[in-house]
Amino acid sequence: MRKNQLCFFACVTLCLWAAVTYYLFTHRPMSTKVVDSAFKVEDNIEELELRLKKQFADNEQLLNRLKDIIKSPNEWKGDSPSEVVPVPDNENDVAVVPVVEVKPPQEESDDELKRVRAIAQRQLPDGGPVIAVLVFACNRVTVKKCIDQLLKYRPSAEQFPIIVSQDCRHKPTAEVIAAYGNEITRIEQPDQTEIEVPPKEKKFRGYFNIARHYGWALNETFFRFSFNTVIIVEDDLDISPDFFEYFLGTFPLLKGDPTLWCVSAWNDNGKVGLVDENAPELLYRTDFFPGLGWMLTRDLWAELASKWPPSYWDDWVRQPEQRKNRACIRPELSRTRTFGKVGVSNGHFFEKHLKFIKLNEKTVPFTQLNLDYLLKDNYDVQFVKQVYESPVITYQELKSGSIVHEGSVRIPYHTKDIYKRTAKMLGLMDDFRSGVPRTGYRGVVSFMYKGRRVYLAPTANWKGYDPTWS
Repeated sequence: MRKNQLCFFACVTLCLWAAVTYYLFTHRPMSTKVVDSAFKVEDNIEELELRLKKQFADNEQLLNRLKDIIKSPNEWKGDSPSEVVPVPDNENDVAVVPVVEVKPPQEESDDELKRVRAIAQRQLPDGGPVIAVLVFACNRVTVKKCIDQLLKYRPSAEQFPIIVSQDCRHKPTAEVIAAYGNEITRIEQPDQTEIEVPPKEKKFRGYFNIARHYGWALNETFFRFSFNTVIIVEDDLDISPDFFEYFLGTFPLLKGDPTLWCVSAWNDNGKVGLVDENAPELLYRTDFFPGLGWMLTRDLWAELASKWPPSYWDDWVRQPEQRKNRACIRPELSRTRTFGKVGVSNGHFFEKHLKFIKLNEKTVPFTQLNLDYLLKDNYDVQFVKQVYESPVITYQELKSGSIVHEGSVRIPYHTKDIYKRTAKMLGLMDDFRSGVPRTGYRGVVSFMYKGRRVYLAPTANWKGYDPTWS
């Protein structure tokens, strides 16, 4: 009996030992945990390695992007959705920075250069001039509106080839321009290095970039492409239906009268109420350089190019040293109007003045009109006679409407302060540039007031402009 009990106990013990041993060697909970952890660590290392490689690539792209932005800080506006840097949802996420691929400007091929030069030297059947239209663009996709109007209104692609010069390397704008294909010639300002700007003028850096762009593009158009005459247009301008007719009609004046150095489509005082909307054919000489759609010749550019300023080019050309007593032609009704509220002037000038400019809507056949009255010898006699035979009145009389006689009138001024005060009350631009009031000719500013022609004029023995009036 004891022997049987002992055998039974031995069998039970053996079975228990076998069961425990089987359990330990098959389940091994501690070893399993170690193996699983090893696999997880290996997976995490691989994942981290992939993320690091991706981050390094993104960082390299971002560094290249930042280098481009540093080279031209004022010209990268970041207004494209693809230029926004997303913020990670949490600190463990990796921010992926989309990068705008900007191709560097390409030199024109020999064939392209020959093609453009052939256009510049083309002889038209009617013997008329070939006049290039040079559009300045940077980072506004609304340049499309400007180009569309130029294509719509130009009478001849052969006579008015369009060149669009872009600065800034702004990809969305570049894509808009490139979409026109062979309808235009596209060039890009290649120098995107940061311009050294005096500390006090840091906030005006944009004006330095603009001057550099103008100088480069005009050199390209006149000297490389060999055009003889150019109309300058900026990317934020509307044009009138007779824009090209206006410049074509005034071209002989610019070429034939050495006392003229430009033709402008702009009237600085061309606001509604200050112009005669029933006289769209009326043109003037002005000592004030208007800009905003203007025509110049290669001879003039050859004179200015060697001393082109680093900034504020428009005020620079208004200085006596550049103007040299020469005048421009300007219209009663502007043939351009700006829609560019946002720009280097931050929209202040637009809201205060520019948006009120009246754009001509009627087509005037300038090429069929006799414009010899604008030649200096003819114009000075008639203009001076008209101005100083007009009766003298006061601002109060003009405002009250108590003038009994018909026709034009004259309001005199003797000092800068009197001029500025009177101009401001009349709604005119009241500033001077190198002593010249806007639209002024021989110191006289012509405008309309309640349907009457008015001359704001100095004394008849006027001796010239005083550059200190600025």
